[in-house]
Amino acid sequence: APPQKNARAHPPNTTAATMQGLKAMNLPSPKMVTGLVQTVVFGGAATYGLYNSMFNVEGGHRAIVYNRVGGIKEKIYTEGTHLMVPWFERPITYDVRARAHQVTSTSGSRDLQMVNISLRVLTRPDASKLPTIYRSLGTDFNERVLPSIIHETLKSVVAQYNASQLITQRAQVSLAIRDLLIARAAHFNMVMDDVSITALTFGKEYTAAIEAKQVAQQEAERAKFIVEKAIQDKRSAVIKAEGEAKSAKLIGEAIKDNPAFITLRRIEAARDIAQTMATSNNRIMLNADSLLLNLAEAEKALRKGGD
Repeated sequence: APPQKNARAHPPNTTAATMQGLKAMNLPSPKMVTGLVQTVVFGGAATYGLYNSMFNVEGGHRAIVYNRVGGIKEKIYTEGTHLMVPWFERPITYDVRARAHQVTSTSGSRDLQMVNISLRVLTRPDASKLPTIYRSLGTDFNERVLPSIIHETLKSVVAQYNASQLITQRAQVSLAIRDLLIARAAHFNMVMDDVSITALTFGKEYTAAIEAKQVAQQEAERAKFIVEKAIQDKRSAVIKAEGEAKSAKLIGEAIKDNPAFITLRRIEAARDIAQTMATSNNRIMLNADSLLLNLAEAEKALRKGGD
């Protein structure tokens, strides 16, 4: 029997057609491709260099520049945009605005009383000494310097005063702390704009002693007041007795000289009784004897006495 043919068809040969299509296309020359790559590379490098060759200094800040070859430059850069050499130089920015810091310290007074004192300071770096500050302290100069000099200054000044003087001479103590602290901070190229004492407290024992003293003083003042009041009451009683004696003497003389004086007093007493009864809600019937108005008998007595 004759051999059977393979029923599976062979795929057409497309390699030749592909090569012919590529030859027919207008591909760019190698020289053009190289130029395009160089343009992209140099353009990107120029953009990167331009972007990294500028830095901004915000308001309230100052900057210095570190050079990989020469180190820290002495020039101080103010607010605005400035140029630098990329990679070889980098900016270091400082905030030169005043910042508040609160420090609490426990110190001993001259009379050996423990005093808790809180101090608030407004400090900033000296803008003209930023290179020196960076070389000696870095950027965290506040944390390195302030706690130590404030604690030492407080202990030095508080030890010169008694506990009572710290209260009565607070302004003087604050001024002494301010002057000493400004002088100490100047050694580290720092400026103190304000120094103030915000709290001043003593130990529990001393506070209790002060309260007991205040209570004793109040009791003494009260006892003094009572004594003064007794003296004044005594003087008032003497003066009142003298006045009554003099009044009785004058009344006796008036009765002796003019017997009608008793009748006048009776009439005045009757008038007072009548006025009281008139304003009262109760109704009471009184005779002339009760109202001291038995003037007829009084007149007979006066005549009899005259005889």
